[in-house]
Order: sequence, then C-alpha cells, then structure tokens
Amino acid sequence: MTAPVHPEICDAPATELARRLRSRELSAREVVTAHLERVEQLNPRINAIVTLTADQALKEAAAADERLAHGEPVGPLHGLPVAHKDTHNTAGIRTTHGSPVFAEYVPEREDLSIERMREAGAITLGKTNVPEFGAGSHTFNPLFGPTRNPYDTTRSAGGSSGGAAAALAAGLHPLADGSDMGGSIRNPASFCNVVGLRPAPGRVPLWPDFTPYATQVVQGPMARTVADVALLLSVMAGPDPRSPIAIDQDATAFAEPLDSRDSRDSRASAPLRVAWSPDLGGAAPVEPAVATVVEAAAQVFTGLGCTVVRDCPDFTGADDVFRVLRGWQMATVLGPVLHDHRDEVKPSLLANIEFGQRLSGADLGRAELLHGELFHRMREFFTRYDVLLLPVSQLPPFPVEIEYPTEVAGVAMEDYLDWMRSAYYVSATGCPSLAVPAGFTPEGLPVGVQLVGAHRGELSLLRAGHRFEQATRHGDRRPSW
Repeated sequence: MTAPVHPEICDAPATELARRLRSRELSAREVVTAHLERVEQLNPRINAIVTLTADQALKEAAAADERLAHGEPVGPLHGLPVAHKDTHNTAGIRTTHGSPVFAEYVPEREDLSIERMREAGAITLGKTNVPEFGAGSHTFNPLFGPTRNPYDTTRSAGGSSGGAAAALAAGLHPLADGSDMGGSIRNPASFCNVVGLRPAPGRVPLWPDFTPYATQVVQGPMARTVADVALLLSVMAGPDPRSPIAIDQDATAFAEPLDSRDSRDSRASAPLRVAWSPDLGGAAPVEPAVATVVEAAAQVFTGLGCTVVRDCPDFTGADDVFRVLRGWQMATVLGPVLHDHRDEVKPSLLANIEFGQRLSGADLGRAELLHGELFHRMREFFTRYDVLLLPVSQLPPFPVEIEYPTEVAGVAMEDYLDWMRSAYYVSATGCPSLAVPAGFTPEGLPVGVQLVGAHRGELSLLRAGHRFEQATRHGDRRPSW
C-alpha cells in the first residue's frame, strides 16, 4: 500500500496545526481537505469513522477561513477537524449509540462538550465507532461491525472510544472526544498508542444527563500527544450551572505549556514521588508483556530524577463499587430500552441491565460506603506520592474476532468486565487517570501505562505525563501501512 497521504498535516500535533492555522500558514480548507483524503484512504481498512459529514465540514472550513480573513476572533480549536464519539449527541448528525434501536436517530441538541468544541472552532468530520451503547472495551456492533487496530488490523482497537483512538492513530483527525466508565478512554488509547485522559468527575460537565449526580461516567479528551489532550481539556472543561457536580474552576490553565512551572506552587518544581505496581498490588492478573512495559516506565521516571517506589493503594471494595454503581446506572438509563427492544440488545449488555434491576437499596448503600472508604484511602495515599503508575490494560490488543479475552496470564476471566479490572478499579476511586504510550510488545503491539493523580489533580498529572512522553517518544511511532 502507498504511504498515507498528507503526513505534514495529518500527522502533525493539534497544537502545531492550531498555530499554523491562526498564522494563516495553512487554511482550514487545506487542513480539512487533507484529513478527508486521509479518511478516504485509510478508514476502509480500520472502520473508525462510521458517519462522515464531508460536505458540511468543507462548508464549515470555508466559513472559518472567512472569519479569520476578516479579522474576527477565532477560538483555540479554530479549523481543527474532529470526529465525535457515536454515543455523544450531535445536533443534526446521526447518533446511533452502535445500536439498531437508534440506527436513524438524529438529535436536535448536542452534548455540552460537543457544543464547546464547536464554539472553540473545531470542525466536525463525523462520528466514531463504538460498542453497542458504549458497553465494553472492544469496539464492534451490529450496525457497523468492528473497528480494527491501525498497528495490526487483525487486533482490537479497544473501546468504547475505539473508533476515536483508531482514527487518531491513523491520522484521520488530530483531536477526539471520548467517554469513560470502566476504561473506555484509557483502554483504546493504550491499544492504539495515543493519549487519553479520564478526568475527575465534574471536570468536564455532562449535559444533558439523566443522572447528573452520578460519577461513574465522565467525558474527556483524546489525542496523539499530552499537550494536545491538555488543549482539548481547556475547551471541554469548566463550570456549567446545569451540572450539579461541575468543578467551578477556570479551565484556561490547561492550555498553558506543560513544561512551565508556577512559582507560587513549590511542589510544581519538586522531584516527583512516583509509586508503581505492575498488577495493582496483586489485585489484577497482568500479561508479562504488559508488566515489562510498566517496569520500564518506572525506570524512566527514575532516570528523570524522581523518587520511585514499588507501592500500591489498597483497592479493597473497588470491584463492588464499580459493578454495583455501573449496574444501577445501566438499569436506570437503559432499562426503558430493554423493555421495548429486548431482542435487539446483545446478551452481555442484557445481563448487565438485569443485574442492575435486581439491586436492592442495601446493595447500593453498601457500595456507597465502600466508595467512601476507597476515596479516603486514595486521598491518604496521595499525601505520600504525586503519581501512581499502573498498567492500563491487563493484556495487549487481542484478536478482533473475539468478544472479550476469557483468560489473562493463565487466569480465567469470569465475564466481559473482568479483563478491564486494571482500569475500572481506578474509575471507582474518582481520581483522574492519563493513558500514555509506553512501548510495544515484541510483536509490535502498542502498550500504554496509566498515570493516576490525586483528586482533581489533572494539571499536575498532565505535566507528569508530558515529562514521560518527552523522555520516551513512544507516541511518535506511527502505524506501518
């Protein structure tokens, strides 16, 4: 196959493209056209973008160029093409949730995060593939089929933001929005050698939202570099009165250079205190190829002058917290779908919804008590450390034909959630977590690590991730087509 088209544009960081667009070195029409041609060339091989809005994107690009030419103010994402996750509502653009139930659904209003991206100047190319209703960390559904990993098209791209991660890795667009309950940003980022941030609940407000006080699902940014993730977070984050848990902090600090240091914060320039564990303190079986990458990442931090200790918080109760609260939310949100379309829901999702419907008040109460205990153990842990280094996924990308891995490191997985334990235990804590490229298996499959930070400590976490990224440059390795 010929080399991917327009590498000077399509493989460039979003921060660089944004600068070149504002200086008029590139036009929005040039950038959007280049990415549309890359989509035409590569998307048939990976099936990452499932709804394409090419004509609309070109019209938006022309309008963006006109605004800049007339001296009108433009936003931080001016002219940058994006494709949105197909579980996120986009006004006037089909949003299927990967389900036949919503195959022709076109929302009249869009999610707040999408609205903010548009207002910041981003140009929509379309929608990225997801598992059915975003359930599971392997992207396939009965409408569009599977998304394939750009590094090896026989392998999974992860999920549920698998279409977004694969599109980023292939250079189909430079920024993407994802969402994460049990690893749905971090797992595909790890599988596809890109960067993804699960922010603290409330950092990116959700609207509309059926369960506005719930903290299990968050939306967050994905990109090919940590700086690009920070740029998108600066747009997606920020308070909104329609979200009762929205964090009331200005988000513009995320757009500042990540290697800068605020002189008012003495800890910003101090050596990082890093704890690391290859298996969450023995709580999760991990394939040796992944554990090797995690250990190598710990050595990188040692080389950066950090204090590095093998240590891990106590994740007791995390399994109950995640599974019970997830089940309750799925029953609450998807119960009506099950009632009306039972035969159109995949068996694993059906089992999750029914589990949630069987929960009692006592079950929920116990889960919330465990939730609180877990939060306080993490809070105390981060008085001793700045960063916790863990595997994102317990194994490298697996064959695309299987629904989920039934065994990890010789240990049988009880269900389709079990192999994601290394990600969803962290979800249960409420701490922000950043997936960063960290290496490859001998077979050339990407492996990321997750850097976990203190409660609402996204900025410090992004700075740590940027230091690791600059020291290793694993994210620079692009797929071989």
